[in-house]
Amino acid sequence: MDFEIEHTWHGFPVQHEPVSVGLRPAEGGVMMAVSAPLFNDPPAPLGEPGEPFSELWNYEVVEAFFLNDVTEQYLEVELCPHGQHLVLFLSGRRNVWKQELALSFRVSKEDTKWKGNAYLPWTYFPPNVTKFNSFAIHGSNDKRHYEALYPVPQHELQEGQVPDFHRLEYFKPFSFNTLLGDEWKQPESDLWLTEKPDVQEINR
Repeated sequence: MDFEIEHTWHGFPVQHEPVSVGLRPAEGGVMMAVSAPLFNDPPAPLGEPGEPFSELWNYEVVEAFFLNDVTEQYLEVELCPHGQHLVLFLSGRRNVWKQELALSFRVSKEDTKWKGNAYLPWTYFPPNVTKFNSFAIHGSNDKRHYEALYPVPQHELQEGQVPDFHRLEYFKPFSFNTLLGDEWKQPESDLWLTEKPDVQEINR
């Protein structure tokens, strides 16, 4: 499954080579592959490459969201060209349940491009993923750019509206059966079946 982020968050064409996000079958999970322009703006986070980094969305990142649109449980994966990552479990719109989970993530950079491969185990996905969206962010201050695979339709934009990647109503239908066959069933995850979520709302 391959996706290209060709529009800004509000539906205008991006002015560079689109970010590419691919999903591939892997033993016990999915490999998420990113190929993207390297803007190097903002500068790299101060965290160690290969480790989780809180509030990574303030840097240059590519993100993928996997949603159960009935329960509004969703997985958010953020990947940075400098090697940091952030994995969030959310239960309800913008409500973080678990965060900074470990991730096997490798990055390579060549001049003006970067590629990353992250292994996402089935235990990280909420039950019955039904919708998907992907985003890319780069730039600083008034040159900050927000891009979306499935943007807010231009006819629905409101005056003063700002980028919000938690507008779940704009996510599009998605099924892992497209990747793994009609007979495949998503494994249950103990991480999502444990205690009642103690959520923390994020403001971004």
